[in-house]
Amino acid sequence: MKDLNKFESSCILKNNYIGYLSYISKGKPYVVPITYYYSEEGDYIISYSGEGHKIDAMRSNDLVSFCVTEIDNVNKWESVMVQGKFQQLQGAYAKQQLHKFVLGVKKMIFKESNKYPDLISDFSSKVTSGIPIVYTIKVMDITGKSREY
Repeated sequence: MKDLNKFESSCILKNNYIGYLSYISKGKPYVVPITYYYSEEGDYIISYSGEGHKIDAMRSNDLVSFCVTEIDNVNKWESVMVQGKFQQLQGAYAKQQLHKFVLGVKKMIFKESNKYPDLISDFSSKVTSGIPIVYTIKVMDITGKSREY
């Protein structure tokens, strides 16, 4: 097993769009998969959600972790762990970041499958009621590991 440097770890974040968000709610840890876009120039992760458990928990405790893995098999994998801080976005800036998220994820899906999704609901959870909550996770620390035998 080998440690990845910050550049290698950032590349893994940049080249994926599904990861696992970990947060604490009422003293219990939770891990949920999310669709995301990594903004390399700002060093933050963009995502969105509807109102609910996850958003309520992150409003109460804004420290989170985020994990992305690329697994070929038991002997060939890479994993990145981010320690970060949740921030809910508002107004025009939230709309701008949601647009950045949509374009970034669509580009990733096209690169992966040669298909360009038409709608956000084609690749991300539908927000069934209300306005989507757009948020970022500011990267405070990033570590990575890899294994290749």
